[in-house]
Amino acid sequence: MKTVILKEAGSVENFQFAEIEKPTVKSDEVLVKVVSVSINPVDVKARAYDGVLGWIFGEERPVILGWDISGVVVETGNNVTEFKIGDQVFGMVNFFGNGKAYAEYVTSSVNHLALKPENVTHQQAAASAMVASTAYQALVDVAKIKKGDKVLVHGASGGVGHSAVQIAKYLGAYVIGTSSAKNKNFVLSLGADEHIDYTSEYFAEKIQDVDIVLDTIQGETLLNSVDLVRKGGIIVTLPTPEIPHEIKEKAIKKYVNIEFLMVSSKNETINAIAQLLKNGALKPHIHKTFPFDEIANAHLEVETNRVVGKVVVNL
Repeated sequence: MKTVILKEAGSVENFQFAEIEKPTVKSDEVLVKVVSVSINPVDVKARAYDGVLGWIFGEERPVILGWDISGVVVETGNNVTEFKIGDQVFGMVNFFGNGKAYAEYVTSSVNHLALKPENVTHQQAAASAMVASTAYQALVDVAKIKKGDKVLVHGASGGVGHSAVQIAKYLGAYVIGTSSAKNKNFVLSLGADEHIDYTSEYFAEKIQDVDIVLDTIQGETLLNSVDLVRKGGIIVTLPTPEIPHEIKEKAIKKYVNIEFLMVSSKNETINAIAQLLKNGALKPHIHKTFPFDEIANAHLEVETNRVVGKVVVNL
């Protein structure tokens, strides 16, 4: 099968196309013929930085990057009853770990996949897996979102952000999204009740008594977000595993909780995302698609940090 391997971290020139044997399914796995994969910031960081590559993959080299897939089941393990050959499935495969998604065929635990709803394409399904799972776990599992909550989503036009706006709105929240002015209409079209242009407006002066903040940006954004959260409210940060002392002290004084979230592949999450896609509550936006042989350009596109929604690669 065709795949893309990486022997060492660095530029996109380090990608190498290769022909390798199809993976063998274990008893609780299925083999998926991949139609589409999506490129996430973690893909780009793992490719570019040796520290991130080693953090995820340890000493293993070469590696196959990628976690988000959508495709068709072509083989099932002996103990599999959840899926059958011919089923169209999608998911975030084995994160945090080795998903090996940049390949023509991928094995996955049945717990990391869901049936692809008929009303969405493989491209939309692949685009939803990691970002929507992240938004869902942040809002539902960590923040315990409830109807009527005031939710601030930073980076609301990005992959996680545009998923979070839609999920929070579906769950009955009042949603405020930040982005640049050029993406204002896009953010409002997702269902956001308010938009803040982070380039010209100071969000902490415009809103107060927020119940939940989803921080996708870190640094000053995380620090300043403490000012607008109500007593007992919560900030869920995605890029800041170690909360700086200054921010932690400020949060303690204001009785604001800060929690770091690392998304993980869970059966209940991917099935919840499938249901949101099925009922139209979640409509992933695809910024750009690339053929598999242009996967390097897909990485470069994500590196611009100007992606609205998601970048998808079709096999």
